[in-house]
This record gives sequence, C-alpha cells and structure tokens, in this order.
Amino acid sequence: MTQTQRILVTGATGTVGRQVVAELLQRGHEVRALTRDAARAALPAGVDVIEGDLTEPGSLAPALEGVTGLHLITFGGAAFSPLETGPRILELARSAGVRRVTVLHGGGPTPLEDTVRAEDGVDWTVLMPVEFMANALEWADGIVASGEVREPFVDRLSAMVHEGDIGAVAAVALTQEGHGGQEYVITGPDVLTVGDKVKTIAAAVGRDITLVELTEEQALAQWRAAGLPEDVIGFLRETYGNTPEVGRTVSGTVERVTGRPARTFAQWAAEHTDAFQGRP
Repeated sequence: MTQTQRILVTGATGTVGRQVVAELLQRGHEVRALTRDAARAALPAGVDVIEGDLTEPGSLAPALEGVTGLHLITFGGAAFSPLETGPRILELARSAGVRRVTVLHGGGPTPLEDTVRAEDGVDWTVLMPVEFMANALEWADGIVASGEVREPFVDRLSAMVHEGDIGAVAAVALTQEGHGGQEYVITGPDVLTVGDKVKTIAAAVGRDITLVELTEEQALAQWRAAGLPEDVIGFLRETYGNTPEVGRTVSGTVERVTGRPARTFAQWAAEHTDAFQGRP
C-alpha cells in the first residue's frame, strides 16, 4: 500500500485540477490546493485550501511546506497567460523537498513546461490528454432547448478522455515511483465520431437528439456569433477539419499507469445526465 503523502495541486478548481484533488483524496493522500480565491474554491472537505498565485512564486512558499508532490498548470493569473515563472517555482519546490512534479500540457510549447522538462532535481511527468469528454457539455443548452446538436465535421474522430482518468494518471505519477521523465498521452478507450457521442448522450437521457451537420461557413458564423476569438476559431477549424493522429488514436496509458481500464463516454454521459436534462 502506498504511504500517505502530501500533494500540492495548482489549478485545483479547474476541470482537471478538481479530478486530481478527488483522485488523491480517494487514494488516501493529504491534499493541499492552491487557488487565487479560497472563498470560492468549493473543494471537498479535508482539502487544505491555500491562497496563492503562480504568477507570484513567493506566494507558493507556505503551500509547499511538507509537500512531496506538485501538480502544475502552464497558465496563470486572471488572464490565464503562459507562465514565465517556472524557474522560480521549481527552485522553491526543490528547496521544499518536492520529489515529483506533474505538469498539464497546455496544447503546445510553454515556458513552464520547458522548465519542467529541463529539471533534473525532481521526477517530472508531462500529462498530455486529448479532447476532454467534458467538451460535450457545450451541447447541453441546445439539447435542452431544442433536442439538437449543431456541429461541423461530424465524421471527425476523437479518442476523448474522461477527466477523472487524467486525475488518476496524475495521482499515480505524483505518489509512486517509475514515472519520472515520462510524457503520457492520455486518451479514452474508444475512437468516436460526433454522431457516436450524440447517440450515447441520447441513450443516457432517454430522449431523441438530432444531429444537425453545419457547413464550415455556418460553423464559422456560429463561433463568431458566440464571441470566440479568431485564434480559437482557427484552432477549432484546423483541429476539427484535420484532427491530428494523436487525438484519434487510443494510447492505453490509463490502464498501463493505473491498472484499470479507461472510462468510456457512456460512463461519462451517465454521470452528467442532469446537464443534458436542464437540471442544476
């Protein structure tokens, strides 16, 4: 049985951060969570919530006391800009006795991840999840209002991953030996089209859902009407129209690292039926 350890989770109120917290608690570890606003964190009982900001590394010093593992994100501050404070954060972590670090990949090269990869004083692991299953929550309003999902490129393929499995891989890497210097591509167990996802949600909520395929031009207009920045629109257009192989290939990482199969989209949909039925 793994010895109880104290782990600091940054980005603890985010989609992945909450799952890292939950998985560590389930495994019996002590969790300290860093957040810029402790009053709004709404984290589980038993979590030691400490205010701090990755853009101001000095604020991490109290949070790092007695910590053996550190989970990092690559963006910080109110504007979620790429963090330039990696060298100081890693210096503080080494001084505090941190032995293991995980960093959530930000979708491309970032200064903080580059700093972590160059670090030889701790065992680091880069977590590289593909599309989150939680992205399907973007369809909830349309499903509740009209029973429709309106999407372009409906035949695009995705090996989308349950956020809880990202948390599980992180928890293992933060508390067990053998994961230093690893880059883990984290996927679900299946490759799905948009139609597959819609059918799965329909089965979970017990109602018909119509998939309306948008042309590329209609999709661009919809994204712009929603206020998405042009760089985000460009990313979606490229990713949906020509999904990289890594995003549509099952990696098997979850089972190799955690010892159990990756969770399916059907499991995820069953856990989120309230959202697709208009319930709080």
